[in-house]
Amino acid sequence: MFLVNKPAAISVPSDIFVGKDILELVSSSMYVDPLTIYREYIQNAADSIDEAKEKGVLGPRTPGRVDITLDLTERRVLIRDNGAGVPNGQFARRLTALGGSHKRGTSARGFRGIGRLAGLGYCQELIFRSRARGDLVVQELHWDCRVFKRLLQDHTYDGSVHKIIQEIATLKKLPGGNWPEHFYEVEMVKPIRIKNDLLLNSEEIASYLSQNACVPFSPEFQFGKSIRSFLKKHLELGELNIFINGSEEPIYRPYRDSYVYSDDKRDEFTEVEYRTIEGMNGKTAAVAWLLHHGYQGSIPPNAGVAGLRARKGNIQVGSPRIFAESFPEPRFATWTVGEVHIMDERVVPNGRRDEFEQNASYNHLTNQITPIANQIAKLCRTTSTARNRIKAFDIGATKINQQLEILEQGALAWISQTRPGEGGRRG
Repeated sequence: MFLVNKPAAISVPSDIFVGKDILELVSSSMYVDPLTIYREYIQNAADSIDEAKEKGVLGPRTPGRVDITLDLTERRVLIRDNGAGVPNGQFARRLTALGGSHKRGTSARGFRGIGRLAGLGYCQELIFRSRARGDLVVQELHWDCRVFKRLLQDHTYDGSVHKIIQEIATLKKLPGGNWPEHFYEVEMVKPIRIKNDLLLNSEEIASYLSQNACVPFSPEFQFGKSIRSFLKKHLELGELNIFINGSEEPIYRPYRDSYVYSDDKRDEFTEVEYRTIEGMNGKTAAVAWLLHHGYQGSIPPNAGVAGLRARKGNIQVGSPRIFAESFPEPRFATWTVGEVHIMDERVVPNGRRDEFEQNASYNHLTNQITPIANQIAKLCRTTSTARNRIKAFDIGATKINQQLEILEQGALAWISQTRPGEGGRRG
């Protein structure tokens, strides 16, 4: 008989050290695509505006508004919303907290408490300002991103997250007279030049937000009202009016009545189809809409409409090909135009919002999407077969016409040779 010694318990250290590299992971490493910075700040704006409407700070008919100002001369980006704002008494704690969002457990889109740090790796200074209704002053939190990057690269610096935040962040109070009664804004100073100065490119920013943010359909899109009416029966859209540099019109979704699929050809949308997707608990897990068209082939990415896209909280999750594996042939995902709006609380976007957390509810959802994908694939194959038959017929008809022309030319030549007259045959 063997005696087994019971291991002695050892206490976990009470002063667990969290190093500076955590900040790098939740800033630069989490947001590889620079434009996701705008998605994170617009997502926070949408949550703040929803809160303002719930508290009566904004009337039910007062539109949520976000203004994006791009100053190319001074190289500054300012993103301001008319949401509830952060009360003075909570500002410092909430904006210096890391991964401790007060929104977890609510219906808010963002709940991990790290999205506001998205700009840390992409500019020289990152500044937050806000106040709530009733606050006398505006509070400001200034992050020195240059010092932040220097400390990250300094192998001799062994400060904790708490210490590095104290070294790079500064809190101020500003007189409230010239500021809105309630607001929240983010300012990025000297954003880095990347990919043709992407972070100051108004066209690229507008295109990105038109596909990813919770903005309304264009009045020029004939199916927009019908789709919006269908969605509002099931979920809150939280649509925002986003203006860039004081534009007259807000950013609209990219859908119109037709799209360009080659240099000189367009295809039109002919009808919209609606689907309801049941969850594991028997309740509605998601609703979907599909735009049918001529299925001429893969829709170019620059059209901004290709793909069966996923949205949670009316903000896109992942790429237009997120459900590509649900199709019998993944290429048919780019022939598709439509969206799946997910309502199941157990289907949650991951931290980078480029996929969903893998669990039974998400697997069930993708299984329910497979029949929809199969239906679209059948349409793609049917129209492709029809086009190939028409093409084959046209090729055959062209060959026949060419042969007829040859025969006709030969017959005319024979008639010319046998006709009586000068130079012809004599009897």
